Amino acid sequence: MKKQLVIIGGGPAGLAAAIAAYDAGVRDLTIIERENRAGGILKQCIHNGFGLTRFRESMTGPEYAQRFLDEVNARGIKILTNTTVTKLTKEKRVTCINENGVFTFEAEAVILAMGCRERSKGALNIAGTRPSGLFSAGTAQKYVNIFGHLPGKRVVILGSGDIGLIMARRMTLEGAKVECVCEIMEHSSGLRRNIAQCLDDFGIPLYLEHTIAEIRGKERVEGVIIVKVDGAKNPIPGTEREISCDTVLFSVGLIPENELAKGAGLALDPCTKGCFVDGNRETEIPGIFACGNVLHVHDLVDFVSEEAEIAGKAAAAFIFQGRQEKTLIPVKAGENVSYVLPQRVQTGKDVKLCFRVKQALRGALIRVEAGGSIKTYRRIAVAPGEMESVTVKADELSGAQNVMISMVREE
Repeated sequence: MKKQLVIIGGGPAGLAAAIAAYDAGVRDLTIIERENRAGGILKQCIHNGFGLTRFRESMTGPEYAQRFLDEVNARGIKILTNTTVTKLTKEKRVTCINENGVFTFEAEAVILAMGCRERSKGALNIAGTRPSGLFSAGTAQKYVNIFGHLPGKRVVILGSGDIGLIMARRMTLEGAKVECVCEIMEHSSGLRRNIAQCLDDFGIPLYLEHTIAEIRGKERVEGVIIVKVDGAKNPIPGTEREISCDTVLFSVGLIPENELAKGAGLALDPCTKGCFVDGNRETEIPGIFACGNVLHVHDLVDFVSEEAEIAGKAAAAFIFQGRQEKTLIPVKAGENVSYVLPQRVQTGKDVKLCFRVKQALRGALIRVEAGGSIKTYRRIAVAPGEMESVTVKADELSGAQNVMISMVREE
């Protein structure tokens, strides 16, 4: 089957990209979603705080998703649910499987919007047994919010990502006792507002520079041994402490779902774990675009929607105008910056650069070097758990060989 545009993933990124592409003139498009209904992770995020940037109101995850589903349905955009994409080729052939069998789309353009998955306990190499009571934070969230099951009564959370922080509050509200949240880094990897609203407001302790050294229990978790770590993240002898619990939640990072991208021959950025893209979110293969958490992990869904709209409009332009010659210059991460996205920018147009810093700092200067010009932007406070952004004007890119973003302490 031939299609103008195929969007893989029916979460917030896929829905926003589809709306943007449709409004730019694309009518022959399909969204492919492997779950039984679209909406992605938002379906289980029943807490509020979504839409503050985009809609200027506080919404729950399902409410935010429904706004976009209503727009998709109003345009008659087709969503194939319960359909899994098994293969993507560089020729933009998308192979799918569902209850009707195996079939292939030949697309003029493809947008990758598959989101990300949680890093599991198996990646952490924690000593101890493998009893029941071990969950990723997102799995526990689905159990509580979708199925109405409480995973346990006494909980220890490893990792201070946003899902872990939100589940600390959620488990407390459902009657469980959250003993503590342990974070191996010297700073939390979640948003500051979540630390305040989910931990501080409920008196849940956050132990920075701590990790779980051992899990105890045979049939069911009976407790954990937590330990303080040094600067090299090695356990410090003599700092071990046992905490009794029946449940351990892991909130230790998210990994973009990029198996399809790798199968198509797309190289992945080792920092973001997503594809290399330009300002239009176009990958190295012309006509294949990426957006949302499959590209890099976002803090707020509002920013996912914004990025998806860029990809949707660019995909429409590719379909109607074909591949356009453009001059791209690399973007580099400088001092105290872990990554910058997009990794390449086009000269002659303004571009918004998103980046994350390596350390938390109060009173920081963001320095943007493009060609011979250097611009600085003052920030009251920065943290690795919160994405920053700056907009570089077209005239600043004129004649530049590359762009570099770095962060220094304000004098």
